[in-house]
Amino acid sequence: MRAVVFEHEEHEGPGLLGPALEAAGFTLVRRFRTVKREDVDAPLVVVMGGPMGVYEADAHPFLNEELALLGERLANDRACVGVCLGAQLLAAAAGATVSPGKNGFEVGVGPVRWTQDALKDPVMAGVKPRTAVAHWHGDTYTPVPGATLLASTDRYTQQAFRLGRSYGFQFHLELTAQELGRWLELGEEDLVTRGKDVAALKAQLPKLKAAEAENTELLHRLAHQLAKGLR
Repeated sequence: MRAVVFEHEEHEGPGLLGPALEAAGFTLVRRFRTVKREDVDAPLVVVMGGPMGVYEADAHPFLNEELALLGERLANDRACVGVCLGAQLLAAAAGATVSPGKNGFEVGVGPVRWTQDALKDPVMAGVKPRTAVAHWHGDTYTPVPGATLLASTDRYTQQAFRLGRSYGFQFHLELTAQELGRWLELGEEDLVTRGKDVAALKAQLPKLKAAEAENTELLHRLAHQLAKGLR
């Protein structure tokens, strides 16, 4: 089974999600800022993050192509997974509005609260009420029409959703503490410009390391749930 992975930055790959998908029987087909017509019929499409905004699609034509493809896939209930920018694109394709968040830039390690609906979801059922995850976003989206809200934070309500067979995650379940540490180093200049204390953010990394096994298990459950719907 093909899982087409759209990537927008060299360092923002599928992370822990890649091995989880492969263990569930998927073969990864990775695309960088490009879309192929055949992707509309792929068993699974995964859209990763990036620094650009959905509302900047005119400056990044590949985003318009991804939006069109996601819209077509959603209309036919073909499975998609969106992470960060990918979740925002999935939300927009479903009719939500994406915009800069009024509550500021959310970055670092922090908990998400799973909703009661999430605790009944086949993927999240049985998880602790809160999970420590990596955050790195300044944009948010309005409630997704027809979707089930799965997670929130104190800063932003819209953090994860399920729509048909598709899932969107505003946060980064796929990041290890080591990889988030690398992101912090790569983005240090921008973070300082935004008024963030990089040393304080790095001090949060042990919390993500401690949650790594739990987050990996969640990704494996997600991958197997997606594969189950295709067999």
